[in-house]
Amino acid sequence: MRTAILIGPPVPGSPLESDLRSLGYDDVRTAADVADAATVLALLPGDGRVALVDSRFVGHRHSLRLTLADPRWPAAAAPGVVAVRTPAARTALSRAVMRSRTVDGVAEQSAAQLAGDDGALVRPERGGLVAAVPEDALARAKAADAVAAVDEEKARLRAAVKSRDGFFTTFLISPYSRYLARWCARRGLTPNQVTTASLATAVLAAGCAATGTRGGFAAAGVLLLLSFVLDCTDGQLARYSLQYSTLGAWLDATFDRAKEYAFYAGLALGAANADGDDVWALALGAMVLQTCRHVVDFAFNESIAGTAAAAGGTAPPRGAAGENNSPAFALSERLDRLGWTVWLRRMIVLPIGERWALIAVLTAVTSPRVVFVVLLVGMGLAGSYTTAGRVLRSLRRRVPRSEQALKALDELTDTGPLAEAAARSLRAPARSLPVYAAPAVAAGGGALLVTLALLTPYGTWWPLIGAVGYVLTSGFAVSRPLAGPLDWLVPPVFRAAEYTAVLVLAARSEVNGALPAAFGLVAAVAYHHYDTVYRIRGGTGAPPRPVVRVIGGHEGRTLAVTVAAALLTGTGFTIALVALAVAVALVVLTESIRFWVSSGAPAVHDETGEPA
Repeated sequence: MRTAILIGPPVPGSPLESDLRSLGYDDVRTAADVADAATVLALLPGDGRVALVDSRFVGHRHSLRLTLADPRWPAAAAPGVVAVRTPAARTALSRAVMRSRTVDGVAEQSAAQLAGDDGALVRPERGGLVAAVPEDALARAKAADAVAAVDEEKARLRAAVKSRDGFFTTFLISPYSRYLARWCARRGLTPNQVTTASLATAVLAAGCAATGTRGGFAAAGVLLLLSFVLDCTDGQLARYSLQYSTLGAWLDATFDRAKEYAFYAGLALGAANADGDDVWALALGAMVLQTCRHVVDFAFNESIAGTAAAAGGTAPPRGAAGENNSPAFALSERLDRLGWTVWLRRMIVLPIGERWALIAVLTAVTSPRVVFVVLLVGMGLAGSYTTAGRVLRSLRRRVPRSEQALKALDELTDTGPLAEAAARSLRAPARSLPVYAAPAVAAGGGALLVTLALLTPYGTWWPLIGAVGYVLTSGFAVSRPLAGPLDWLVPPVFRAAEYTAVLVLAARSEVNGALPAAFGLVAAVAYHHYDTVYRIRGGTGAPPRPVVRVIGGHEGRTLAVTVAAALLTGTGFTIALVALAVAVALVVLTESIRFWVSSGAPAVHDETGEPA
């Protein structure tokens, strides 16, 4: 149920009531003064969205839509309009109305008091659309002229495009995908349906690539680009029609990873079918590198969350980690003043648009091996560039890490029961370590593990010794809070060590099917790690600790794979990898789907972050 309360004397000829009804507010009531508005609010049912609208409001309908219909915000406001969605926000609005003294500007007064009460109020960007409360006939006429001077549909289409995106997406996809989004909206299609269509198209592309024929590779490249167009369209449709949802945010995020990694598998199958070329190690390496790149971004961003509040101040314009006095930050600021460098830097990081375009073109005209080699080189350079920049900024960080950031980093480590036990035993000696010790210890343990797996004879106990050392060093690294300036590197180091160890052991085994099985295992574990990130970003916390313990944590899974490599020969090792992959997938998918479908978690849509 949606209720709008028009407060103040009615304005003859105003389309406001019909605009409100067109936006789903079928119950439109009037209130002559503050007392009437308070009475109406008190008598309304406890659930449903409520809006308080100044009867003098003049503006575009989409200005109202942005404030009244966006499901992401507990409370939102624009000039002359305030809307609340949750019971807590409704209670706060009632208090704010009762505190107001006059009917003039009561919506603005209530919005200001709402913002002061709990800070949950959002004022959506209108992108040039008009929203005003004129005080007399002359001001009203000027406001009406301002409305007529702006093409509402063009502004709405512009606003449907993400404000920060890559060069390829911004200039070669969004100029026409926004019109596809509008076409979908006018036919009643939902963003989730478009997201599903994008996944289906990518899976079809992977199937074409798996044929191993030149025609199949060409079709795969075209279909992958079409899948990306649909991937852009679903977000633009959500912004155009404000159809945000928890399920939609989850599907959009996870399907991007599923599409890309499914295409890697299709290319690997296609290479084998074309000329017997085995590129599964390259496919798995590409997945490992891309996932680790994402974890670097996620861990760094979470490490600076809430740092301003922890320092007792307000957030700086950029560099909430307190790095805005660093040479790296100063150089970044200077480069941002040159328009072409902004686009160059966005392309260097190889975001999803540039990356998928590269994959599509190379798939159509070259071979899977060339695709993976170029992709690995490009992602390696991009990952080195972004990681180096984050490290330089972190070295100058002076603001203490917030409790929110410490908790997020702890959850991102994915520590299991073995490393937890080691951490408890090693907590006392860890207190005397320098601030840079945690990532160094984690990296040392990971390097020992991978080196022994790579350089010692396969099937011996040496990799298992390295895995035991990895368990101990992992526990040592997390035995105290990750508060050091570079401690955000610990989660990506753990990801790199676990994934790379699985890759090396599968490749060294030379057992038929071991690498595809390892690809499936890493894919299942990576899903768990992405799911953890999206939950943290939504403010709901990581998956429950029992789930993490059941699947062993990163160190437990690594130890299990090394034990299997030492004890099992031939197809036994492949069967062990498949069994572990299936077990992990069943546990994490079952719990994840239950959570996202039923939890009511916030719909988190990335509008301004670095494109993935």
